[in-house]
Amino acid sequence: MLIWGLAQAALAAAPAPAVPTGEGVTSYPPAFFASAHPNTAMDMIGRLPGFTLDTGSGVRGYEGAAGNVLIDGQRPASKTDDLGSLLSRILASQVERIDLIRGGAPGIDMQGKTVIANVVRKTGAGGWNLLVHYADQTTPDGRRFPFLRLEASGAVGKRNWELSFDPGEFLDDSVGDGPLTDVNADGSARNVAHIHTNARGAQLPLTGAIETPFAGGQLRLNTRLFSQTYNSNELDSFSRPSGLTEHDHIDDNKFQTELGGRFVRPLGARLRLELVALRQTRHEVTADDFAAPGDRDQFHLLSDNAETIGRAVAKFQQRPALSWEAGGEYALNTLDSATRLAHNAAPLQLPAADVRVEEKRWEAFVKAVWRPIAPLTVEGAVRQEGSRIASSGDVVLEKTLYFTKPRLAVTWEVDPDTQLRLRLEREVGQLDFNAFVASASLVQGVVTAGNPNLEPQQDWAGEIALERRFLGSGDLSLTYRHLKITDVVDRAPFGDFDAPANIGDGTEDDAVANLTLPLDRLGLKGAQLRGDFTRRWSQVTDPTTHRPRPITVLHPTDWDLHYTQPVGAFVYGVDIYGGWQETTFRFNQIQVVKQGTNVTPFAEWKPRPDFSFRIELDNVTARGRHNIFQNFAGSRAAAPLDLIEERRVHPSRIIYLRVRKTFSG
Repeated sequence: MLIWGLAQAALAAAPAPAVPTGEGVTSYPPAFFASAHPNTAMDMIGRLPGFTLDTGSGVRGYEGAAGNVLIDGQRPASKTDDLGSLLSRILASQVERIDLIRGGAPGIDMQGKTVIANVVRKTGAGGWNLLVHYADQTTPDGRRFPFLRLEASGAVGKRNWELSFDPGEFLDDSVGDGPLTDVNADGSARNVAHIHTNARGAQLPLTGAIETPFAGGQLRLNTRLFSQTYNSNELDSFSRPSGLTEHDHIDDNKFQTELGGRFVRPLGARLRLELVALRQTRHEVTADDFAAPGDRDQFHLLSDNAETIGRAVAKFQQRPALSWEAGGEYALNTLDSATRLAHNAAPLQLPAADVRVEEKRWEAFVKAVWRPIAPLTVEGAVRQEGSRIASSGDVVLEKTLYFTKPRLAVTWEVDPDTQLRLRLEREVGQLDFNAFVASASLVQGVVTAGNPNLEPQQDWAGEIALERRFLGSGDLSLTYRHLKITDVVDRAPFGDFDAPANIGDGTEDDAVANLTLPLDRLGLKGAQLRGDFTRRWSQVTDPTTHRPRPITVLHPTDWDLHYTQPVGAFVYGVDIYGGWQETTFRFNQIQVVKQGTNVTPFAEWKPRPDFSFRIELDNVTARGRHNIFQNFAGSRAAAPLDLIEERRVHPSRIIYLRVRKTFSG
């Protein structure tokens, strides 16, 4: 509230082209974004006051994987083609407006979100567009990573088409060079080494879509092929003991396919039917080879995933202030995995090494959005989920799960610029198929067993949010969230290994602040400062020590800050992604990962609407990554601390150059 008060006192309101509708919806036309010279809808989304893009999750099924952006009022009928890529393919010149829906509105499926953006494209324009995007990343040691993006779209009558081809190479910015030290429990040094790591990859995505009138409605078909190769090499050269070297090589290759479709047809003036079908597959091969004098460990994982989804939804607008939605979906998911681990060519037994998992999952739901009086919006939903999971191979089991998931969200417009939102919901997580199979990081000495016998994590979530808009394009929102969790999915002993497991009940509390601050009053016309901050507190009982501790991997703090300033045909600024820390509690080890703050200044020149040139200095501060492994001689409950290993690496700075040219006809 102090930031809000200072902003109100320091700044004077500037004319804003945003148009409030009085129904929890604010429309932002192209004029609102004009000073920032956006290239794409993605650039425009980044300027929306009080909005942070959520690209969705990779969970199985369609209902729970949604992001927080609609395109022409519809959710994309794709899961592997993320929202960021879709928005980057929509040129700013094709956008008629962006509607920001806060708290819900009749006729809008909020998809479980409290804030939704709807990108509305222009219609009837015809013609075609071709975007040529070339980027080049260069590190100080001369490594180059070129990237080419070709995106074409157009319309022929009432038919629209899209095509994207984005071949390129990329750098893994989580690795680099630095020191390694092993310290005994008494503080004496055992090993000292220098780490040298190089990791890179290449990808080849091809995406296409067509949308056309069909059978009295609108049909959209989309497809995507994606191929990626990745390899990393690490050489650890020890000065203590002198002359010892260790080498680790990882290869990870994957190939994905997706074919999806959505059909929308009105069934009268107030009723609409929506059908979605989707099929995706993924084939992945991972190999990790670790060699040291007298020792060689090899890990190999082959996995094949497939998902088939069918979904039907009926949407009924009973009256302007009341809408209903009912439907269901069915999904068939399969996983086939084969894992091998060997030490000096001798095979080692891993729990759940060879597993086939099949999940048949269904969900039925009813939702309603009601506006009983002008300032008040009530959203209610009940979802019933059922699944049958069967595992064969090394682990043979079969179980059926049922969950009822109610949701109630209430939004109160205190005044035209102030909104209070309340939410109560039962949330049910989804079992991660990756947790069913064994995995390893040999260079870190970590081998994880698979565990197909998991229950989904569940919680009751209570949330309150206060949002205040000011100065036309300024926004401050404060959110507090409490989760009462059952069946926490964490880590526990599994024979001689560590594995994912349900470890009991827990809690999580989140405090979130989001700020969008215009800086025109300071003489910085069109400048904008955006920031997001999240603080988390969590607690669960450790299954090894039986003492309270935080939930594994949950970041205590996340934050980011973004400044942009247009000056004529130039836009410059800086993106700052705050450092974070995460802790993993294994039965014989505690791993702490600390990542430093990433600072990336940039400048972009846009002399014409169809041409731009951008330069970025990625990771200009060469932020570090610090891994700490506290290794115990056995179970942490009784065994003493044996060794502390610290690995510090500093990923490379990168010079990023990008040229964009749009052709139209």
